[in-house]
Amino acid sequence: MTQIRPETRDAIVEAAFTIFAEDPSASLGDVAKRAGVGRATLHRHFPGRPELMRALAKIALTELEEATAQATAEATTYEEGFRLALHAMVPLANRQWFLTRESVEADPEVAAAHAASRDDLRGSIEAAKADGLFDRDVPTEWIVASYEHLTYVAWSFVRAGEATPKQAADLAWRTFFTGLKGRST
Repeated sequence: MTQIRPETRDAIVEAAFTIFAEDPSASLGDVAKRAGVGRATLHRHFPGRPELMRALAKIALTELEEATAQATAEATTYEEGFRLALHAMVPLANRQWFLTRESVEADPEVAAAHAASRDDLRGSIEAAKADGLFDRDVPTEWIVASYEHLTYVAWSFVRAGEATPKQAADLAWRTFFTGLKGRST
């Protein structure tokens, strides 16, 4: 029996992130070629595209969670925590962009991780509302959706080369926290 080497799996995963960031419709053959393995080897690790996408989604969710946890560990206010989290997530745009177009929520593990992430965000927003950071009359789900969509917009600007990750995160934060009104003089 052929031994499956962990580094081969890692090479396939990294190749998939790179290939799908460039072309979300790329084939598994393209991924295998980038990883330097044959299609049979790729299929020993991932029988098909759905399995590979689910694995990538799990890794991406873990990376997002770890990046935001590390970035916000020292935050002393909810405002600072939300800002730091945006600045941690936006640089991951090139690596995770294609997942916004893939349907991976059918996997129970991915769905549970995504739901837990949303629950954490919802809980932080509720606590921030209680502290007076957000208007209590604005529905929490509106704020959750706004934060998530601004992250998506920031990712799209980075992907299109219209902003650096820092610029996009700054714009997303400004829009989220102060809206689009002009600055007072």
